[in-house]
Amino acid sequence: MVTRDATWAYRDEFGDEFARTYFRRFGEGVVSSVGVGTYLGDPTDEADDAYHDAIVEALQSGVNVVDTAINYRNQRSERVVGEALEAADTDREAVLVATKGGFVPFDGERPENPGQWIHEEYVDTGIVDADDLVAGQHCIAPDYIDDQLDRSLENLDLDTVDLYYVHNPETQLADRSAEAVYDQLEETFTRLEERAAAGDIRQYGVATWDALRVPGDDDSYLSLAEIVSRAREAAKRAENAATHFRAVQLPFNVVMADAFTVEAQEGSEGPQSTLWFAHDAGLNVFTSASLAQGKLARAGLPEDVAERVEGETSAQKAINFARSAPGVTCSLVGMGSPAHVAENVAAGTHPPLGADSFDAVFE
Repeated sequence: MVTRDATWAYRDEFGDEFARTYFRRFGEGVVSSVGVGTYLGDPTDEADDAYHDAIVEALQSGVNVVDTAINYRNQRSERVVGEALEAADTDREAVLVATKGGFVPFDGERPENPGQWIHEEYVDTGIVDADDLVAGQHCIAPDYIDDQLDRSLENLDLDTVDLYYVHNPETQLADRSAEAVYDQLEETFTRLEERAAAGDIRQYGVATWDALRVPGDDDSYLSLAEIVSRAREAAKRAENAATHFRAVQLPFNVVMADAFTVEAQEGSEGPQSTLWFAHDAGLNVFTSASLAQGKLARAGLPEDVAERVEGETSAQKAINFARSAPGVTCSLVGMGSPAHVAENVAAGTHPPLGADSFDAVFE
């Protein structure tokens, strides 16, 4: 489990190699503002080997955040993260390991008949109630998330997951009302509060794609205020002194800046963007899609933005833009190849935009 002392020691080891605010607070500890993402890539042994070497290099170069999910590359990403943690010359307690549950994962490879496989492996065995399965592949019911967390712990070869996300809960809105989704989140949060009390997870949150960046009238919208309220109720139901709901994950980059520009969350003094709401609520924000799945590294940032952001390459400028946003704890970057690690990590040697300069991008 990640600890305060180990993360501060990690910062002491690497801090002088980076610019200001590269390491940021996470609870009582600190984490790097550039993190390893493990979403992209084929489910192959070759991709596993590349990820393994990239993660080890990143951990030994000043990156102490690794993000994955049980469904990424058919569970291969979780497994290779566990192997890399074991292989790296880095204290496990210095690394924040995050994973997610929600999408039904295949096991190593995609089956010939995915629907049949899911039914046989999850529905027929009673792990998933067919009524809770949305789009044939998504479930956030408590018993299912319980099962997925157990599998993630095994895949990662860990006793504790530092940060566990309910993955894309807005997927449930295809078949259910928002109120029904909030109700199920509260039930699942209660289970996660129990797992936190048992030491199986340290903290939890929600990882989203659309829910926290769209307008309030969008079919995919979820209220972060309501989610936080349900988490507090869940803590009471689990008889915990305080909620362990501490983080959100959402996409953010220069061409997908809705989490900053769309004021659709209900703040205490009126509508707020998700980033400002999360900041005021004391939540950590982890951003995904920092490079827009590589597009910004290839095409570069808009010229007027690129002129403002420091960095030697388009990828570094894109990463620095993402981690310049207010309230962002860490910006995740896919690192499926050792060849990209040094460039991505070096983004942190350049200072992020100041608040005024960041705001000026949107004026």
